[in-house]
Amino acid sequence: MENEQRSILLVDDHPLFRHGLSALVATCADLHVIAEATSGQEAIERAEELQPDIILMDIHMPDINGIEATRRILHTSPHIRILIITMFEDDSSVFAAMRAGARGYILKDTQKDAMLHAIRAIGRGEAIFGPAIATRLMNFFTTAQPATPGHKELFPDLTQREREILELIAQGKNNQEIANQLILGHNTVRNYVSNIFSKLQVVDRAQAIIRAREGGLGLN
Repeated sequence: MENEQRSILLVDDHPLFRHGLSALVATCADLHVIAEATSGQEAIERAEELQPDIILMDIHMPDINGIEATRRILHTSPHIRILIITMFEDDSSVFAAMRAGARGYILKDTQKDAMLHAIRAIGRGEAIFGPAIATRLMNFFTTAQPATPGHKELFPDLTQREREILELIAQGKNNQEIANQLILGHNTVRNYVSNIFSKLQVVDRAQAIIRAREGGLGLN
């Protein structure tokens, strides 16, 4: 029903942004923030406990990132609608969020009216993307070249060994398992993994797996 009040879980590790967004939502009779979380793990726990209608989710947070948290939450509670609200508008983040099941993706600098429109649209079950994100999606689908075989073109900054290790990371293997399979020292693998994270501009293993699988690695 249009007049039904939607419950919201607000997830962001920046207190000033949480306060501002909570205050904005408080101006709306049809929306209500029932809880806040400051990390991906806390978001998963609060979502399971409270079963909100909507989750407003940041991406880069302590421990579990917002995309992986989205994936885990929707695995157990597929009815929850998740809107990603972030500063990051790169293609990899947008598509990773979509694949994780997010219903929308907007930027934190979105105007207040547009922000509320997006939240309400998500609550109605619609999918929504901010203008900048929608433009990127259109550009991607109108200019994307056909995929070419081989992983070298997908991750040109990685060495052959780094691509090999990324493939194993995408398969879910830990550093020791990778070291055993490739007959490398544990510290050597750890250094490779650190270089891979830096080159892919990711902060943890979960994000690296997302990037790798988007590129077709670890799917077999």
